[in-house]
Amino acid sequence: MYFAHETAVVDAGAKIGEGTKVWHFSHIMPGAVIGENCNLGQNVFVANGVILGNNVKVQNNVSIYEGVVCDDDVFLGPSMVFTNVNNPRSAVNRKGEYLKTHVGKGATIGANATIVCGNDIGEYAFIGAGAVVTKAVKPYALIVGNPARQIGWMSEHGERLTFNDMGEATCPGSDIIYLLKNGNVARFIPNSPIY
Repeated sequence: MYFAHETAVVDAGAKIGEGTKVWHFSHIMPGAVIGENCNLGQNVFVANGVILGNNVKVQNNVSIYEGVVCDDDVFLGPSMVFTNVNNPRSAVNRKGEYLKTHVGKGATIGANATIVCGNDIGEYAFIGAGAVVTKAVKPYALIVGNPARQIGWMSEHGERLTFNDMGEATCPGSDIIYLLKNGNVARFIPNSPIY
């Protein structure tokens, strides 16, 4: 069973998981699929074909357009923006040209950020407030600015990582170790053949 505020509109056919909450003035289209224990704030729009995993947090005034898939534990900050067409024109119908955007598990997209369609966001990436993402984002990357650029790395716990000369960093919030190798970050897993 999910909760929808009396002002929310949930169209017949939408699939919404157990424990999810849909708040004031939000609209869920019939082809949307929303997982368990999600929270959709005020004035949220979820289009046909959108898939949200479990425990996704969507803050106020976010529109999630067709072509967007968010994995589990994604955070979408207030008034952040997805697009679904690169070259929109009012007089040209481009509904058949929607580009897909995949947001990986645990990623955070800050308030007022814009994600230009067709650019995937890696797991646990952290997009700073107001950033304009115009290319794919690596897992664990910390991204800021317009156009967005990478300025560091973040842990799964949401802490900035500082790597030593050996390419190792310990998250100050969780004590989990991360490794930087060939320009990519991964969580250290003992006895892994990768390292």
